Amino acid sequence: ASVLGTLILVGEIIALCCWLRRKKPKKFEQVEAFLELHEKRATKRYKYSDVKKMTKFFKDKLGEGGYGSVFKGQLPNGGEMVAVKILTETRGNGDDFINELASISRTFHINLVTYLGYCVDRGRRALIYEFMPKGSLEKYIYYKVSVGAQSRLGLMTLYNIAIGIADALQYLHGGCPTRILHLDIKPSNILLDNEFIPKISDFGLAKLCAENRSTVSLEGARGTPGYMAPELQSGGVSRKADVYSYGKMLLEMAGGRKIFDVETEIYYPPWIYDRLVSNMDLELYGITTPEEEQTARKMILVGLWCVQTDPTVRPQMSEVVQMLKGSLQTLQIPSRPASI
Repeated sequence: ASVLGTLILVGEIIALCCWLRRKKPKKFEQVEAFLELHEKRATKRYKYSDVKKMTKFFKDKLGEGGYGSVFKGQLPNGGEMVAVKILTETRGNGDDFINELASISRTFHINLVTYLGYCVDRGRRALIYEFMPKGSLEKYIYYKVSVGAQSRLGLMTLYNIAIGIADALQYLHGGCPTRILHLDIKPSNILLDNEFIPKISDFGLAKLCAENRSTVSLEGARGTPGYMAPELQSGGVSRKADVYSYGKMLLEMAGGRKIFDVETEIYYPPWIYDRLVSNMDLELYGITTPEEEQTARKMILVGLWCVQTDPTVRPQMSEVVQMLKGSLQTLQIPSRPASI
């Protein structure tokens, strides 16, 4: 019964999106129309006054992005600690809010952030999630520690984090009731709990993809420069766009370097590729055991397969999981991607 209900919800969401695209409703009408459909199945809806109270009037700011600011809060009556995302009005019809609510509210996976509630009150919009005490992965993967960053995590911890993220993307692409393309995978969108279990967050750019379709159409490019798949510029994308972004992030995790280092002007993917094929020192700082070196090389090879220019050459996320868990000796060096 629950599966049938979820499938009905997915169908209704897709039908609503088609109707809204034809009608082009006024500002905020799109959000309210979605909520009329969604509210009876959704988690708790809060008033804006509740949001102000749970964040102590937005006292503790955790971060800020293109779609709003995130504050630390606590659910009423001494409830659990939460992260409250206050969405900006940069997309007037509420597309970002609908994308995130529709995508995350019916997903269940240990490596996806848990959604606890929302607020729509006179145009103000907020999403409420479980609080991740360790913050984002971005703070823990680079050797050059910037302001606000922490020491780089050990290679094997990063390897386990990489597998967790890959598992979650595999679930989004084929394990949940409708396929979901995240379209903004990057270190700052991966949150960590106290045990460094990774959770994919920020579904503001996500797209639902019907099971009988291999691609979705986009109005304009979306994503973050440096992690964005090249085909996003053309408008038609598949789940392989997430594979590309994951590959860029995986290379950073393995090498401890940013994709582009402003100081040295080194673009990391071609730099590490050329060293790999030439059997040169990969300069994997902090590697202390043969197991860590083998694991880092495996992560680099998988990352290079993921960032192939041609989406059809990139592995599926299910294959990425198998490659990461398998033996280094089974992996071949891919062609040098034109996009890097």
